[in-house]
Amino acid sequence: MIKIEAIIRPEMASSIGLALEEAGVGGYFMLNVTGKGNQKGVEVLTGRGTSTITRSAIPKTLITTVVSDDLKNKVIDILISGAKSEKESIGDGKIFISKVDDAIRIRTNEKGKKAL
Repeated sequence: MIKIEAIIRPEMASSIGLALEEAGVGGYFMLNVTGKGNQKGVEVLTGRGTSTITRSAIPKTLITTVVSDDLKNKVIDILISGAKSEKESIGDGKIFISKVDDAIRIRTNEKGKKAL
């Protein structure tokens, strides 16, 4: 099993969620987060638009899912194609992949792939 975490632009989240469901991903989580990466923040107008400040922590969406090994590449392809902006600009996001030793469904005690 593989845990995949993607930090993406919030406006891309709903279409990625639909694509994950269509691909057979049993479940995922979406969290609205703020943070700072290579993008280094954004310029924001303040007051009556007369001055700007730099917000270093900007809004992102964190999508987390655990899938069987056979879905790994499909999920990664969905995340990349769904999160990449037309200009392929800084701030499109990052994907982190880690191995999961086991999963247990609390209600039924099912383990491993059956728990997903």
